[in-house]
Amino acid sequence: MRILVIGGVAGGMSAAARARRLDEKAEIIVLEKGRYVSFANCGLPYHVGGEIERDDQLLLHTPDSLRASLDLDVRVEHEVIGIDRDARELTVSTPDGIETLGYDALVLSPGADAIVPPIEGMDLPQVTHLRTVDEARDLATRATTARRAVVMGAGFIGLETAEALRHRGLDVTLVELAPQVLPPLAPEMARLVHTELASHGVDVRVGVAATGVSASSRDDASVTVALSDGGSVETDLVIVSVGVRPRSGLARDAGLDLDGRGAILVDEQQRTSDPHIWAAGDAIAVRHGVTGQVGPVPLAGPANRQGRRAADSIMGRADTAQPVLGTAIVRAFGLTAAMTGASPRMLDAAGIEYFVVHTHPANHAGYYPGSQILHLMAVFSPSGKLLGAQAVGPDGADKRIDVLATALRAGFTADDLAELELAYAPPFGSAKDPVNMLGFLAQNVVNGTTRVWYPSELEQVRADALLLDVRSEREFAMGHIPGAINLPHTFLREHLDGVRHLAAGRPVRVLCASGVRSYYAHRVLEQEGFDSATLDGGMFTLVEALPGLVLSNGQTAPA
Repeated sequence: MRILVIGGVAGGMSAAARARRLDEKAEIIVLEKGRYVSFANCGLPYHVGGEIERDDQLLLHTPDSLRASLDLDVRVEHEVIGIDRDARELTVSTPDGIETLGYDALVLSPGADAIVPPIEGMDLPQVTHLRTVDEARDLATRATTARRAVVMGAGFIGLETAEALRHRGLDVTLVELAPQVLPPLAPEMARLVHTELASHGVDVRVGVAATGVSASSRDDASVTVALSDGGSVETDLVIVSVGVRPRSGLARDAGLDLDGRGAILVDEQQRTSDPHIWAAGDAIAVRHGVTGQVGPVPLAGPANRQGRRAADSIMGRADTAQPVLGTAIVRAFGLTAAMTGASPRMLDAAGIEYFVVHTHPANHAGYYPGSQILHLMAVFSPSGKLLGAQAVGPDGADKRIDVLATALRAGFTADDLAELELAYAPPFGSAKDPVNMLGFLAQNVVNGTTRVWYPSELEQVRADALLLDVRSEREFAMGHIPGAINLPHTFLREHLDGVRHLAAGRPVRVLCASGVRSYYAHRVLEQEGFDSATLDGGMFTLVEALPGLVLSNGQTAPA
């Protein structure tokens, strides 16, 4: 059997390596149009920033090492320019000319192309991308002499690139068309990352697009980036990271089925609409495990598993693909942001009913030195089934999202999260782990023990309810919602008559810093006959969800 693989990075190399482990006699040829195979493209920004010192550390294998270890015939600088499905042949452009290769099975793993905005100046030498080893090497070299950089796009790669260039000492402007950094995050979670970037000197511009790049009038080495808000930025480097699109031209020209975004459609064994062609990686469409929506999800983990599954299918093994959850993580200086499953925005688009809970626990036991706040958000169905989660914090976000991603794959509910038995010792967690606490809170919402109100309801609450702030007097004085009444929760029981008088028949809406003390107060009020609810996530969530909110002491929540 001859197996040809187009693309020599995550999906393609996984398919080739797995096929060899299953069939020692198969002829396996990998065709890669670039100069490198099996390189760590997720590590590129960290080479630019100097954390990965040598670029050869990004090269996991070479054609020679793959020949020696797996007997793979890996051919670099071989670009496939055509697929003849009827003849089962590829037309390949090689350094020595055009050649034709036949196949019994073909795996497509061509990856994705960086999106180039349709604006002037994208061909200027100061403009680059960060998708290949050569681009990373070049950018790392140029960053040693440049003073300023503009990064277009505040997604995962954009954030990593901005951080890397700040580590190099450059002045960095980060430009994002969406109204927030990291568009997959809920806005209130993204605000935490925005603040972290700004605190490390990144000039973050959200809700604004680059409209053109032109040569600077001051010197030949720099350029000017014009922005849609009328402003402009002079810079020495422009790194474009506004997203990717499936590199599916070969598949399209061969007549394979694609989705509306140009991604290759595959079945649960990675087989395309041609029974002799499989596909994996960033170029294919996958089904989301929560919303059911189909489209590309360009992540390394799924790509590796898809390549393995394609090889299994070629060898006659039945391995059914699981829907993708989009579990992802990124570091932004001292913070980590991680997510899995569906966000509220995705659920709204899919028409799926849900409720949200936010918690702000310590990453480990509070009495153990070094504890820090971890911001967690989860979405549940009305019956309590976990639909997605996000975490932002200096430590512990990765651990909790990995647990929650596993729980999501297993179809866990709030009850299951509450009962998870997780490792505990004071340096690592809490006896009630933050994951358990999410489960406890969601349980209470589902069974009616807790009624929550959300930041989006603030104006209605101020108009129709008694707003009761149960933080300490000191916290209240540092900044509070105009019109709120301060009554520390420890004094609530002895002042119930006063609360009843102030409420005058109105609902009571309670808040505190994180939602814990207001929950205690809410339970007291409910059992005393009040119509009460507690603010989800407390002031921590409120000020991030409502940037620009003016507090009564004259402070303003960061916009």
